[in-house]
Amino acid sequence: MGAWPVRWAGAATAAYGVGILVRPQLMARPCGLDDEDGSVPAATALLIRAVGARDLASGLAMLAAKEGAALRAATACRVASDLGDAVLFGTQLPDPAARRKAAAVAGGWGALCAVAGLASRSVRK
Repeated sequence: MGAWPVRWAGAATAAYGVGILVRPQLMARPCGLDDEDGSVPAATALLIRAVGARDLASGLAMLAAKEGAALRAATACRVASDLGDAVLFGTQLPDPAARRKAAAVAGGWGALCAVAGLASRSVRK
């Protein structure tokens, strides 16, 4: 199998990054970080947009990296970011239900990217 699983995961990651850059509510609401009226506090929106910029950059790296070591490194950075999110959101969000949901989603994306990397012959070179 070529690099397409990693490229697909990178494209999906980049798209999500753009989504939360433009609409921080997409991440704030499921994490329980929005206000009662659905708005997102400015400081929270800033930090969510920083996560979006990171996700956009790491997703684009997975799309653009040359096969071999560069693609392995891009994939490893993405997996590490997702696992870090899973641990931090899973332990630090104020609402227990949101902690579980955010940890499951972030951990799931990390696992998906790891499996994509392992399945891609181009990454294993």
